[in-house]
Amino acid sequence: MTAPEHAKLTELDSGVRVVSEHVPAVRSIALGFWIRTGSRDETPEQAGISHFLEHLLFKGTDRFSSRQIDEEFDAMGAEVNAGTGKETTSVYSRFLDHHLERAFDLLQDMTLRPAYPDIDSERDVVIEEIAMYEDEPSDKVHDVLATAVFGDHPLGRPVIGRAEVISSVPVPDIASYHDSHYVAPNMVVAAAGNLEHERVVELVQGALDGKRPGGTESLAPEPAPETFDAAVRFHQKDTEQYHVCLGGPGIARGDDRRFVLRVLDTILGGSSSSRLFQEVREKRGLAYSVYSYASHYLDSGQIGVYVGTRPDRVGEALEAIGGELRRLQEEDLPADELERARENVKGRITLSMESTLARMNRIGSAVLTGVPLLTLDEVLDAVDAVTVEDVAALAREIYAPERLSAACVGADEAPFRAGLEHVHPGLAAAA
Repeated sequence: MTAPEHAKLTELDSGVRVVSEHVPAVRSIALGFWIRTGSRDETPEQAGISHFLEHLLFKGTDRFSSRQIDEEFDAMGAEVNAGTGKETTSVYSRFLDHHLERAFDLLQDMTLRPAYPDIDSERDVVIEEIAMYEDEPSDKVHDVLATAVFGDHPLGRPVIGRAEVISSVPVPDIASYHDSHYVAPNMVVAAAGNLEHERVVELVQGALDGKRPGGTESLAPEPAPETFDAAVRFHQKDTEQYHVCLGGPGIARGDDRRFVLRVLDTILGGSSSSRLFQEVREKRGLAYSVYSYASHYLDSGQIGVYVGTRPDRVGEALEAIGGELRRLQEEDLPADELERARENVKGRITLSMESTLARMNRIGSAVLTGVPLLTLDEVLDAVDAVTVEDVAALAREIYAPERLSAACVGADEAPFRAGLEHVHPGLAAAA
């Protein structure tokens, strides 16, 4: 793909920011509305309202019914979707470049002016989604771990919310939440593909001229906890496998060490040649799925390790994982392993840039959350700059076994509790 022009950024008088990246070698455009709101901004009584609101944006406006929205995007051969996280909500589409005005008109009306028709049928849809999620222990365990790490803080609550809230939250409360969070300073419009930045700016100005969103200030979330105590959480459910997570606080989204963490995660469990994959799956055959991951927030983060294994193998799996965590603390990282991980990270980043949707997501989320908007070359240089000493220092800080919390979904807590002894005696005591 031809090297694209670097992203352009314009902040309108309203506070809305417009960022775009010109990719002339494609015939598509990815366009997204990004809002700085998610489950972190909810009270316990609102748990799930951000995710529910995301669903309701597709149910219709005064100009377009739900069916018309579906038919319009289908008529363009477009992809359209949305996502809610702990700190952000996005509504986005990818379409042929000559449909920019048509697609923009639909997205802006959906995002800024929902009419909330047919809300009860969508309540049922989301409640079914929650039930489906509860039946997926390999997903559920990550939220159990977040609760262990963050406790009662909003970052410890699941994005999907609670069925009792979704079933009862009245429309005026949803509309009030929308109008107070979908405000101009809280919003970024991002686009990538065969486009002109100035035209996107014109469309945004036209959509917002004298209309919502209002507001003069972005909303600040409750600060993340400054101290953490290792905790253990168990969720009882009859399952064939035990689904286990170990994890703890990570680093913030804007932390310069995020590139070090990307490399560290690749070494530990983020690739098929990673230590966990090779030791737990390839060598010992203890699991089909084993991996590590990292999440970044505005002022905090979370790291984690997941394994799914049968009840009689929980102890051995945790012993293997505990051994790999101690290796990170005690042994020098071989230079060839670092080089392989760096090249893996660089390859995945570069290949993802062949997608206009990935480009739009990168620039939209960066501007929304205040992360420096780096060029691809700057990102690759930052990965190349990661050293053995950088990885070792970060591993000692965030993956020290005594610092980790633990979570499990399974039938009986006893195998899980016993297995924690192999990670750290303090965890077993906490369990």
